[in-house]
Amino acid sequence: MALSISQIAKEHREFILTKLKGAEQALHPSSTEDEELVRRAVFSVRNKSIIFERFNGASSILYASVQDVRPASVEIDFAKDELHCNCPQPKWCRHQVGALLALYQYFDSVQNWSSAWRSQKSVQLKTLADERSPESWQLMVNEVMKRLLPPGRILEGYGISAIRTDALDRLRKHLPFEREWQPLYKLYIELSIFNMIWRHLNETPGHSLESPYMKYFIDQSVQSFESILTELTGRSRLFATDPFYDALQELVRELLLERQGLYANRLQIYMLLWAVLFYERPRREQELTLINKLENPSSEISLQSLKMLFYVLLQKEQLLKENIAHIELQHMQDFYELANFAKRAGETQAQTIILRAMLPFTEAFLQQTVPVVQRAQYVRQFQLLYEDIQLTEEEEAILYSAFGVYGLQPFSFFLIKKGRYREWAALHQLNPSSLSYLEMCGLKEVLQVAPATVLPLYHIFAMAEITQKSRMNYKQAVRIWKSMRSAAKRAGKTAYFETYMLTIRAEFKRLRALQEEIEKGNLV
Repeated sequence: MALSISQIAKEHREFILTKLKGAEQALHPSSTEDEELVRRAVFSVRNKSIIFERFNGASSILYASVQDVRPASVEIDFAKDELHCNCPQPKWCRHQVGALLALYQYFDSVQNWSSAWRSQKSVQLKTLADERSPESWQLMVNEVMKRLLPPGRILEGYGISAIRTDALDRLRKHLPFEREWQPLYKLYIELSIFNMIWRHLNETPGHSLESPYMKYFIDQSVQSFESILTELTGRSRLFATDPFYDALQELVRELLLERQGLYANRLQIYMLLWAVLFYERPRREQELTLINKLENPSSEISLQSLKMLFYVLLQKEQLLKENIAHIELQHMQDFYELANFAKRAGETQAQTIILRAMLPFTEAFLQQTVPVVQRAQYVRQFQLLYEDIQLTEEEEAILYSAFGVYGLQPFSFFLIKKGRYREWAALHQLNPSSLSYLEMCGLKEVLQVAPATVLPLYHIFAMAEITQKSRMNYKQAVRIWKSMRSAAKRAGKTAYFETYMLTIRAEFKRLRALQEEIEKGNLV
């Protein structure tokens, strides 16, 4: 080895300090496992269990072996800024930390580093987990998050979800043993972490809430909330859990009222919990009273919309009608969310009131307000909402007219449901698409019940192929005619189809390739 270990350590001092800083952030002194890892790493340095075998000057790689219960090999690549160990432990292991500390001792005290790291411990997470109270759970989250999110830290885009995942991994190690407590614990720590990350983004300059990374973080969290809530609603509620539900109520209210930015996403989470989790009437009455007493809320918060949420939950239909009577186009997005909320909460009467009030503005909202790329999705959601209520023939016509071209599929299924097959065929003649899209609009169902109505459509699609004037298109036309023959046979119109094909052959007798494909297909 050309250089001594002391010289190597001093030359790569910055690398060693940076890696140890990363280890400090990744390893938590309040975690029993992490504390044991660092203790054993320090012991391996004191016991001289780490042997630096060789240094490759060309590649700047230092090779070390660690005499442990099972010997391990560590590679320190200074050029690539990497550290590798052949043990099975993911992320940081005691061998990597020990190798870094063995180099660190050449320019600073390992004992001082170890003491400084341990001094950050305020209380053992396991001790807090054993206490089982909302306050102890919150202290656990605070203990983990203050290490991962120190004040002033700027998060890179991808770092938001990484912080969430890291915090959840640490806290899930202390999941209660009893199954009935597990989903409640998971929901509490998930919501608390979400709230604390959002608060950090609000309080620390240099963060943007409009990035795709933030959207991914929110989507991840919402999916997790929905999964946990599904698990929670299937279980009986213990009397001892009441204080935890009170804490969750305060936590989600804080997220809605005290955080800033992306109000629609915060409201979505608030509505989700109130629709599924907080079903007791006194609790809902209490929340409505608190909202009524709010003074000077943030400009992004609509108190009127919040009140209507609880009019829905508390079945105050008269108050809901009074507030919804003066609906305008700019309020349609709020009422759309409110209708979804009523559906999720199972309040059919409130859902009916909201949707009937929205109906006159639906066309303008879908065709003018909703971005083009989202219209098909909105139309599908509107269809699902309106399927739950009874509409008159006139109201149905208004609704499906409002959908426009994006409503072709839902209108098709509506006509099939009503048995209006001739109108279904006429709709697709007026709005020609493709045979594959026709199948998505219920072609198979119509073929089963009214096959004769489909024959003109097959003709239109076959003619469209012939106009392309290529053998490939002629082959496709023959495939369509074969489907048409099956439909004609089912409708008892075999003679009609034979006459039709003779007419086609006569009309296109100059198209030799087409005539050959018709003969190959045995259509005459």
